[in-house]
Amino acid sequence: MNQPARACGIDFGTSNSTAGWLRPGAPTLLALEDGKPTLPSAVFFNADEETTAFGRAALAEYLDGYEGRLMRALKSLLGSSLIDGQTEVHGRALRFRDLLASFISEIKQRAETQAGRSFEQAVFGRPVHFVDDDAAADRKAQDTLEEIAHQVGFRDVSFQFEPIGAALHYETSLTREELVLIADIGGGTADFSLVRLAPDRAGRDDRREDLLGNAGIHIGGTDFDRALSLECVMPLLGYRGRMKSGAEIPSSIFFQLATWHTINFAYTRQVWADLQHIYRDADAREELDRLSRLVSRREGHWLALQVEQAKIDLSAAEAATLQLDRLAPGLTHTITREDFTRATLNLVDRVGACVGTLLDDVGLRRDQVDTIYFTGGASGVPQLRARIAAELPAARAVEGDLYGSIGAGLAVEAARRYG
Repeated sequence: MNQPARACGIDFGTSNSTAGWLRPGAPTLLALEDGKPTLPSAVFFNADEETTAFGRAALAEYLDGYEGRLMRALKSLLGSSLIDGQTEVHGRALRFRDLLASFISEIKQRAETQAGRSFEQAVFGRPVHFVDDDAAADRKAQDTLEEIAHQVGFRDVSFQFEPIGAALHYETSLTREELVLIADIGGGTADFSLVRLAPDRAGRDDRREDLLGNAGIHIGGTDFDRALSLECVMPLLGYRGRMKSGAEIPSSIFFQLATWHTINFAYTRQVWADLQHIYRDADAREELDRLSRLVSRREGHWLALQVEQAKIDLSAAEAATLQLDRLAPGLTHTITREDFTRATLNLVDRVGACVGTLLDDVGLRRDQVDTIYFTGGASGVPQLRARIAAELPAARAVEGDLYGSIGAGLAVEAARRYG
């Protein structure tokens, strides 16, 4: 194109977000923080200074020890009952809708600052399913996101499936026609699209005949964090430990601490009272001492970050060692790739089955697919990538920009739709 597009593409992700803008002779993705195109989807309400930080700055302030509330995996609120609820920040009630609005407004403002112009039109990415097997809840999730986008100043808002956004980005690099499985596995969902891509098809307005089918399942990187935490870390805090009666220690607090968007629920007075009651009647005193220390110091997000880093490390190495001195002096814990694989076996199989079902529904032979295009941060998990590749043994694997291809593709779609 000879002139900059009027509209932008917004990839509001569970773990990271990007904004793309098509303009001649310049990178498609706009720098949103510290010269980087990704803005971690995190907000920190700093109680010491009564300020609000976003992205890497939010995580840094939390880890530096400031008092306050850290919120991550914000996108997970869409499609859940929590979206109509509220939480307490700086002693005031904050609606979760307004929390999402503050973050999406921040993306918009940063994108406009980098572009040197305002954006009133945008194409937002959306997962194939915000909510599995519930069309009404899925529609409500998209409607909520659209309402929030209008609230923060976008006049015209439309949506495109995130894997289609990735497909449009990949298509710009092709020299021949390919039948491609786009495997987009982000922080919250695993989405798949079977698409026919080619250089001579890229300029067409109507691509419906090129989209052979899509499918998705609500499994992503945060689910791998959760499974790894429950299987390999929460037992250090008493998970699956025993009461004196022989019954298992109640598990709700461990599930709260292992799930990004419910960590703050572990800090209520009722949870603390329940924990004291459990402590009196439990055998696992050493482990519960660690749990009590974690809860009293509100270190849940710190522990979740250690688990997330272990997941990332285990995608490249055979073992990862966590430094858990905040739980007990000198405490370390090593997790192996085998541990990680065992903890996530069910998740991996469910994602693999989703791919198999898509291929069956479309009526394709496994050897007809030329390429698997991996995008999304969680697509780097080795056992997950291997399971998907096993469904298509004749296809070559291509790794896209794991964090940027969707935002770049949405920018292409925004230029097509709005000029």
